[in-house]
Parts: sequence; C-alpha cells; structure tokens
Amino acid sequence: MIQIDNVLISDELREIRFACNLAACKGNCCVLGDAGAPLDEEEISIIEDYIDEIKPYMSDAGREVVELMGVFDYDTDAEYVTPLVDGEECAFVYVENGLNLCAIEKAWLDGKIKYRKPVSCHLYPIRLSKVGEFTAINYHKWSICAPALVNGNKKGLPLYEYLEEPIIRKFGSEFYKKLHENLKK
Repeated sequence: MIQIDNVLISDELREIRFACNLAACKGNCCVLGDAGAPLDEEEISIIEDYIDEIKPYMSDAGREVVELMGVFDYDTDAEYVTPLVDGEECAFVYVENGLNLCAIEKAWLDGKIKYRKPVSCHLYPIRLSKVGEFTAINYHKWSICAPALVNGNKKGLPLYEYLEEPIIRKFGSEFYKKLHENLKK
C-alpha cells in the first residue's frame, strides 16, 4: 500500500491488469449486486438538475422508480446510492443491443448534459472508502469482471492506467502524476 497526500492506495492498482470487455460482460456490474452505485452528495443535486434530460434515455421501469423515489436511495450503511429497479438493476440502466448501458452517460455523450456519470461508476472496479481521515482506494474483485482481467492481461494494462481518466476526474492530474510515478516502480 502507498500513501499520497491523504489517500491510501492498494498495491492491486499496480498488480491487477484490467480493461473492460463490454461485449463479454454485457455491463452486468450495473444490473447485479445488492445496492446501487455510490453517490457523492453533490452528485445528487447534479443528477436532479439534469433528470429531465436523462429520463428520455431511461427504461420505463427506471423512470417509474425515479419518479417515485427520486434520484438516490440509501444502502445498508446509510450511504447515498442510485436507486434500483426491483432490488437489482440501477434505475439509470437501459439496454441497447443486449448491453446494459448508462442513461446518464448516454445523455452526456449526446451533448444533452455536462455530467458524465457518477464518479463511482467511472472508477469501477475500484471503490473508495473512508478510513479515519484518509480515503482508501481498493480494487473490488467481482467474478463478472473476469473478461476484463483477461483483456487487461492481453493488453498488459495496469488497473491504474486503465482508470487514468476517472482517477484524474476524482483526484486531479497532480495526484495521478504522483500515483503513476509511485506505481510504475
């Protein structure tokens, strides 16, 4: 484990080779699990501000959940998460050509909004947690991501390099530069 500023980084970010293979996994990280995607408090208001632009991309069931519950829910630790449809898929998932995709990201890709998607989704398969005054960055191992491990090994792509863009989005380019220098050793 290394420390940069007030962030603790698991060695797995260097050791694990990873590159999503959406054709193989079908985006199942968005439809399986026991809770929605973690949200920062400020992300809730951003999603609320853009919900009218996001709704056209959502499934009927997802729209219904958001209309009834709002754009967030709480997990078992009372943390903010995206709401779920029938306790399974994220309310913001839609299906296109057999792939589970993000309605928020689709609205962003189409230029309708200026927010890509929740940072926790962008960072996946790494998860952030609080450890006292520190933020811990850890790899979340999940069997549905096995094709991404195969793909990452083929490409020789360390997890932290695969996630360069979302790490910079969350922590800034100076942080990423320090991370890269520490992990490439």
